[in-house]
Amino acid sequence: MQAINASLLHPEDRRINPVVRKQHRHKPAVPDGRRDHERSVQSKVWKKEIPLLQRTNQRKGDNHKVSSELRKLCLEDFPADTERPVTQRSTLDSKAESHEIVFGIAPCLLALTQGRRNVHKLFVKDGESSHRASVLRVCEEALRRGVQVQRVTKKDLDRMSSGRVHQGVCLQASPLSYITEDTDSTPNRRDTPVWLVLEGIQDPMNLGAILRSAYFLGVDRVTSSLRHSCPLSPVVSKASSGAMEVFGVYGYENLEDLLKLKVTQGWQVVGTVGAGADQPQIGVTQCSDFQITRPTLLLIGGEGEGLSQELLSLCQTLLTIPAGRDLIPGIESLNVSVATGILLHSLLFSRRSTR
Repeated sequence: MQAINASLLHPEDRRINPVVRKQHRHKPAVPDGRRDHERSVQSKVWKKEIPLLQRTNQRKGDNHKVSSELRKLCLEDFPADTERPVTQRSTLDSKAESHEIVFGIAPCLLALTQGRRNVHKLFVKDGESSHRASVLRVCEEALRRGVQVQRVTKKDLDRMSSGRVHQGVCLQASPLSYITEDTDSTPNRRDTPVWLVLEGIQDPMNLGAILRSAYFLGVDRVTSSLRHSCPLSPVVSKASSGAMEVFGVYGYENLEDLLKLKVTQGWQVVGTVGAGADQPQIGVTQCSDFQITRPTLLLIGGEGEGLSQELLSLCQTLLTIPAGRDLIPGIESLNVSVATGILLHSLLFSRRSTR
């Protein structure tokens, strides 16, 4: 098994991953003056940054512990002439029975702060990139919560994230799932709440982008069909810029039952169709002409096929997005996440304007 050159930040890591051997590398001689200059530069940088971190931690009552660990994290990037320890290549916590790898600055940070996952270990890219303020903030949150932090190579992070953009951090944590138990005990924040209902969204990038827009624009709840829908994966979390870590998504085996129940409670069911769609039994309205006056369920269909006939038959109104020009066949539609963002902005803006 090939060893990797990684410094361990948490004391327990040193017990779990003992030094197995020293890696002897032949380095070109560095003039003493140049070496002294590099250390002087790094010392000046950290004399400025460490006090800032200390002032932040003083407000939280854990100044000494977190700051000392962070200082160790960064200064080990510029070790003395002694060789750094070599650790075993197996870095994931094998004791974590069910885990996945969350990647990216925002998803990792929010996974740590929101407390919806059981977090096992944070992996940080070895090198100068660990000095970035965004990376340091993630490390600070991990250390404050007693989460082990381990520095690994970029190749290790690439492998953990399956080659996706990890921004230098990966987090081993328990997975998030759809919320399937709904007691409906949480009061609505508004007199005219809007729930977003997704049917068969299969692309995780689209689902993530939809969640990001829904959270930003103020949707009260996101619900989704469990059949023919993609899971709430780390790819979805990254595409949502971490909104999935904050915004719980409810999953239903049968969306028809949900719609029928909400109609009996006075909600209106609003579907969506492409421009020029022919639905003779249901009125089609441009989204800019529609106003929300009572609790609303906005239905969004999956890529390509749109809403199923079963859900369309339960809609009281259908909305469409008008095009700004005559469209050439083949590009007469919008990506589902883009269309959802436009529809939500139109509907939620109309709700604010009627107050």
